[in-house]
Amino acid sequence: MSIKAVMFDLDDTLLWDEKSVEEAFYETCLYASKKCGVDPHELEVSVRNEARKLYESYETYPFTKMIGINPFEGLWANFNAGEQPEFRKLEQLVPGYRKDAWTNGLAALGVNDSELGAELADKFGKERRSRPYMYDETLEVLTELQGKVKLLLLTNGCPSLQQEKLDGVPDLVPYFDHIVISGKFGKGKPDASIFQHALSQLDVSAEEALMVGDKLTTDIKGALSAGIKAVWINRNEKTNDQSFQPDVEIKHLTEIYELLS
Repeated sequence: MSIKAVMFDLDDTLLWDEKSVEEAFYETCLYASKKCGVDPHELEVSVRNEARKLYESYETYPFTKMIGINPFEGLWANFNAGEQPEFRKLEQLVPGYRKDAWTNGLAALGVNDSELGAELADKFGKERRSRPYMYDETLEVLTELQGKVKLLLLTNGCPSLQQEKLDGVPDLVPYFDHIVISGKFGKGKPDASIFQHALSQLDVSAEEALMVGDKLTTDIKGALSAGIKAVWINRNEKTNDQSFQPDVEIKHLTEIYELLS
């Protein structure tokens, strides 16, 4: 049966989110180093650790895990959209979370300065927002596929944050027939229901669709559970340590062309 639709993950599949976050940490930690003499790399490691611990301590953690919102998105997201009550709790939590993550990160390195922690929390958000990167091949591939197959964007995350990411790359959105965000749907990848919802939006069967994503535990696992052919984009030659295998592994998005020909 021929492929009639392609679903794409957003972060680190079409958008280079990892680069955006790494650069935001670099600039913020470099600024901190100039202010108080800490080692920038050690501060990044410390803040990442403190952010994870705080994030997992909140009552909202099971919800954020289900929706697919990671601790570092919480360091700049506002969570001012989404119908679920957990988003309102997150909206109230994150200002303190951001300040505490940076303040605790500094403290772990012997610097007790809550004012600097608050300043760094604000700076990190600004640095991340200024870096909406796409991979070089993203628009080329979407241009090639548009009109030949239906296109759907299937992304985990908070509706307001994912929309903000999309607003930063306005050329991307017009390519898609549908955009499905886990925080709006109510469940995230790898839950099979969000993939089934995507199929219904596209009006195709599972056998007529491809799912392309970079994360084995969400994109690939979820697609397989829904009977959709799973394409793992593995740009950095990561090792598959899961008990399941993608249907296809690629290193560059242009390799999709061969799957459709």
